[in-house]
Amino acid sequence: MAHAPQIKVPATYMRGGTSKGVFFSLTDLPDVAQVAGEARDKLLLRVIGSPDPYGKHTDGMGGATSSTSKTVILAKSESADHDVDYLFGQVSIDKPFIDWSGNCGNLTAAVGAFAINNGLIAADRIPENGIAVVRIWQVNIQKTIIAHVPITKGEVQETGDFELDGVTFPAAEVQVDFMDPADGDGAMFPTGNVVDELEVPGVGSFPATMINAGIPTVFVNAEDIGYTGTELQGDINENKDALQRFETIRAYAAVRMGLIENIEEAEARQHTPKIAFVSKPKAYAASSGKQIGEADVDLLVRALSMGKLHHAMMGTAAVAIASASAVPGTLVNLAAGGGERDSVTFGHPSGTLRVGAGAQQVNGQWTATKASMSRSARVLMEGWVRVPGDCF
Repeated sequence: MAHAPQIKVPATYMRGGTSKGVFFSLTDLPDVAQVAGEARDKLLLRVIGSPDPYGKHTDGMGGATSSTSKTVILAKSESADHDVDYLFGQVSIDKPFIDWSGNCGNLTAAVGAFAINNGLIAADRIPENGIAVVRIWQVNIQKTIIAHVPITKGEVQETGDFELDGVTFPAAEVQVDFMDPADGDGAMFPTGNVVDELEVPGVGSFPATMINAGIPTVFVNAEDIGYTGTELQGDINENKDALQRFETIRAYAAVRMGLIENIEEAEARQHTPKIAFVSKPKAYAASSGKQIGEADVDLLVRALSMGKLHHAMMGTAAVAIASASAVPGTLVNLAAGGGERDSVTFGHPSGTLRVGAGAQQVNGQWTATKASMSRSARVLMEGWVRVPGDCF
């Protein structure tokens, strides 16, 4: 039996924030994969090593977690006043599909660096020394993101002393601004309320804040579902009943938010919405052993991604947290003490993160104006990925 040889596809393996992913220039992909469709999905699934019933990604570039099963495709932008188009694919670990419904805020921090390194940014926009302002068009959610990339001697500076909880080593700081992060029509709250009573058969009825900002997210109070808000990954991810309960809540919230028509559709939409639980500040030990004091944070937040508790915080969920904190009366705002605020520091399983946000009422509806956070990014490896030539 004849077997097709492997092919080589230029790629870069990058860390962005607390995530890792395989980055491609659109024009480097095989012709058939340069357009959305089955061939592209099959190629990227094989690159990552999915679907993997063993849950290890041994035969691919993925890391078998939601933070490391990611792909990015970049191209010179076709949108006015933007430099680069950024398309993100969240690859399922054990199922043969890629979720294109949302963004990855963490990997956004690496987009500017990749774009500069691969000639996707006009030379006159890159200073010899200073900050390159990269205007990103996020294709999945049709939003503008601005990345502030440090440049030294005309090249991206990746090393530095900026420390990010959830990342082992320090690196250069990259500020990321998410412009107008609410959903397409500007309505952050799809139900029209900052808090709703969410009824979930078999689980219960409890308050929830459902928001479209950064990424569709449903927030519930930790105490209402039997938690403290200080939980680490093992407390949730090693409990199958807990994971199923969170997935059920997420599915019913997705219906209430208008993202799906019935809960059965949630299985094929794992990336969005996210589900998170919040609580007032408490002291706890982060996963690294770092002690977080009650006075170090405004509130605690734990979030699940692709069915598992995240080891730190998804960047897009951090945007949702920031936006919700800026609106008086949301569960996030109340957990942080209530009132008006333009920034919040929250505790997550790996430590703390400070995010800034602005929100205002327009015609009686709340809308987010901007959310900002600092991240870092680094090239881990570059060259080619290899996949069997007949896999797509």
